[in-house]
Amino acid sequence: MSQQTIIDQTQRWVQEVVVKFNFCPFARPEVDAKRIRYCVVAEQDRQTQLAALNHELLNLQQNDAIATTLLIVPRGVEGFYDFLDLVDQANELIVMQGFDGEFQLAHFHPDYCFADAKQSDPENYTNRSPYPVLHLLREAMMEEALEQFEHPEKIPERNIEYCRRRGAEYFAQQLATITAGKR
Repeated sequence: MSQQTIIDQTQRWVQEVVVKFNFCPFARPEVDAKRIRYCVVAEQDRQTQLAALNHELLNLQQNDAIATTLLIVPRGVEGFYDFLDLVDQANELIVMQGFDGEFQLAHFHPDYCFADAKQSDPENYTNRSPYPVLHLLREAMMEEALEQFEHPEKIPERNIEYCRRRGAEYFAQQLATITAGKR
């Protein structure tokens, strides 16, 4: 599968799931303004993946026109626990490189499962994506966005309730449609 196809499908997921279902109320303005950078790390070795993450952190630091970056990692972390190892290493890299307090990491995976949830629980679809994704966020922008939103602490529980109402099959079909390339 080409890198452009992976990017296209990830963009569709952002538009047709994250924005459409308002999982992240801060996403729509950045999508509309085209201030989200999508990039793919095609290599599966961990050092290359972390080097790409570091490159994207530096890119964000130097380029205010980019609000946020989705670093898509389709190979090497297909297993959710392997992905969580990458997330831990990515967070360590952020601290080691001095980006702590400037950037934070959100993460998404096709098999995402919250610690206290069953794999089949619809709540997991709040963080399920077509491919493993490391989402680099500017902390200052997040703080500003959270100040503008009434009761931001309720966003996760609202998303979980919505997913449970719709059901896992509904969201599994959404992801299947996106990755099949259907409209």
